Amino acid sequence: MSTIIYSKSSGTANAAIGKLETPIKMVIEHESDILTKKGGIRDWLFNVESSARFGETIVGQNEFDVFAATPEGDGAQRDTLAETYRKFIEHIQFMKEFCITAEMMEDASYGVAADAKRRAENFTRAYYKTMHKICEYALSRGTEASGSFAGAALDLTAPDSLPLFSSSHKYGTDALTQSNLFWGDIFATGTDARTPSTAAFEAALSELSVKLRNMKDENGEALGYTADTLILPGNRPAAEMIAKKVCGSEGALGNGYNDINLQFGNWNIVILPGWQTEDNRVMIMSSEANKNLSGSMFFNRVPLSVSNWVDHHTGNYLWAGRCRFGVGFGSYKHILMAVDSATAVENATAL
Repeated sequence: MSTIIYSKSSGTANAAIGKLETPIKMVIEHESDILTKKGGIRDWLFNVESSARFGETIVGQNEFDVFAATPEGDGAQRDTLAETYRKFIEHIQFMKEFCITAEMMEDASYGVAADAKRRAENFTRAYYKTMHKICEYALSRGTEASGSFAGAALDLTAPDSLPLFSSSHKYGTDALTQSNLFWGDIFATGTDARTPSTAAFEAALSELSVKLRNMKDENGEALGYTADTLILPGNRPAAEMIAKKVCGSEGALGNGYNDINLQFGNWNIVILPGWQTEDNRVMIMSSEANKNLSGSMFFNRVPLSVSNWVDHHTGNYLWAGRCRFGVGFGSYKHILMAVDSATAVENATAL
């Protein structure tokens, strides 16, 4: 749960202001509890961890090989681990402030509490909105190496310094390559992307799942993770409809032979409202791989810290909030993206 720290500046003497301090504090904390329980994009798609440092470094290593057969009386074969990659995620400071004017305090004595309550609720919502939207931004811009969110410069690369989604990702000490960016006829048959096909999407989903399962670790071994999360843009209703049909129907779609649907019950579907695309595309992710490989990371350095004071120059009552957190990717092997055209993104791998 995200914590909210509340502090009051000394010297507040206005009686009307004094009556608002505790209610606003209670509203902010209560709204925080509600929003935390509801979850969101950050909680569904990212690993959320606390941090006590300037930033966090994620270090990757190769895995131990299998145990070797050893003759009686002999010592064990020594195995070693080697560092294969390193990713640093720096925390960013975000701040916001709101004001209740002196005139409002004086003239709207009956409505000021209700207005202050609404502002406090929106203030807390803005805090959670910022965290969810920066995570959404990082994923939706995953074919780029960097981006800018609310004035902050973001590093969107994986540990190999390539964008999160790339056909040239590196693995192993020999810097071999593998792709987590693909193109193919994932939704539509023919050229009309407005009439997607359930059969096309079901076939693409199966193929993409195998691609993710066969993603190689630093030793060159298939990781074997099962994809269970389907991520779609927020402006492709036909594709969204097909995805929900394919993943939510017990029987196979489009035939009368009572076949089972192998995709049923295997997927959680997440729609990113801020991911607006001009074509059909999809991400699939393994939540287990995301956790085990430190894939999509959100580090909470300083939770929302709220303070209040009276501006002696204006008489206005001010509330200010400050927080610090970092977002980044400690791996690319937990997620992949597919688009419906070879020209939609550069250098995508054909399915």
